[in-house]
Amino acid sequence: MIDMVGVGPFITIPLVITAAGGPQAIVGWIFGALLALCDGLVWAELGAAMPEAGGSYRYLKEIYGPRSLGRLLSFLFIWQLSFSAPLSVASGCIGLSQYASYLWPGLARTLAQHTIHMAGFELSVHVMPATWLAMATAAFVMFLLYRRIAVIGRLAELLWVGVAIALGWVIVAGLTHFSAARAFDFPPGAFNPSQGFLLGLGSAMLISTYDYWGYYNICFIGGEVKDPGRTIPRAVIISILVIAVIYTLMNIAVLGVVPWREMVSHTGEQHYIISVFMQRIYGEWAGRVVTVLIMWTAFASVFSTLLGYSRVPYAAALDGNYFRAFAHVDPKRRIPAVSLLALGLVAMLFCFLRLVDVIAALVVIRLLLQFIVQAIGVMALRNRRPDMPRPFRMWLYPIPALVAIAGFSFIMLSRRNFLREIRYAIAILLIGLGIYLVRSWRRREWPFATEPYGTEAN
Repeated sequence: MIDMVGVGPFITIPLVITAAGGPQAIVGWIFGALLALCDGLVWAELGAAMPEAGGSYRYLKEIYGPRSLGRLLSFLFIWQLSFSAPLSVASGCIGLSQYASYLWPGLARTLAQHTIHMAGFELSVHVMPATWLAMATAAFVMFLLYRRIAVIGRLAELLWVGVAIALGWVIVAGLTHFSAARAFDFPPGAFNPSQGFLLGLGSAMLISTYDYWGYYNICFIGGEVKDPGRTIPRAVIISILVIAVIYTLMNIAVLGVVPWREMVSHTGEQHYIISVFMQRIYGEWAGRVVTVLIMWTAFASVFSTLLGYSRVPYAAALDGNYFRAFAHVDPKRRIPAVSLLALGLVAMLFCFLRLVDVIAALVVIRLLLQFIVQAIGVMALRNRRPDMPRPFRMWLYPIPALVAIAGFSFIMLSRRNFLREIRYAIAILLIGLGIYLVRSWRRREWPFATEPYGTEAN
């Protein structure tokens, strides 16, 4: 749950409302929760059946065959993860630094801003003092994670306390100072089934999907989970249900205090809307206290995210299907050191990007190159290996998998300028495919040999 919450809902509420055009944004949160639950059932079945380090890497390889297409798809998953995982970590770091600007306004001062246009791609770089804080956050998380998993587990429990306090306080404060007229001040034609409504819903669901993500994090460390057949499905499903209730209550509570038209006014207050929310209810002291709690929450999310993702390239490298260096394990602490440091360092570089661009790129890349392929795969595996032990079976199979595929496709295509992020995903796919083919040719592996595993050096 700390991976799911992070800084996401605290900083994306204005983004979702802007995308939807009013309080009807709550529909985006509700649909996002239903979509997360459908996809969560995919993860729960696969995670319980194959509880090993690597998560989707293992699933794709098993689903599509370890000697041919599955090996290619699992490599491409790791390749895209080398971009999407640092983007996810960077989003938390950027969000933390934006809330810090409530305490120290000078952090939001623009030092440099430039948009790079190259070969049809557009990249906006924005440098502020807050950028350096975001990068320092990523570096400090790497330092904390460079220790044994038992110590990390105790740290995660401590971090969750701060997350729970922040969420609980925001909800209670909002509901005890609630104005229904303000919360449900819908603009004319808010729910008319028009193209504008669908575009707004798609954009809102893209952001809410980002906020719900993280329910699957336990699958990436499945090999370190006790009783995975019970623990993994429960962790996934319970996390989604609890967080869905929390998000819905929190959004309604905030809308009942801060008029939604203020949230879409594109002022600096957008970056720390919950601090403004608390300040209006209790005064400046409350704004400062909740800011510290949200920064704590963002830090906890970055901690949990980098912990889970650092195990994935390691698992692939250990399997011979990724760059050998990522298989290195620190001999004293028994952690995947190179994988941890590599993802953390790339995340530091992504801290130069704008938060809204980071979120959009992250969601589209992972939907196209991981989530849709995996949802198709859970059905393919049922047909190919019906007798495979499955401690947990998807409820109402195959409806959740089909809904997940349709929902993710809607998110990718029902947005203005949706082709921009899809181009990023296709470029990453093509580059990864080229790298895989070169490595396979050098090692005489599929598709250049009948045997899948070569004997030549990596």
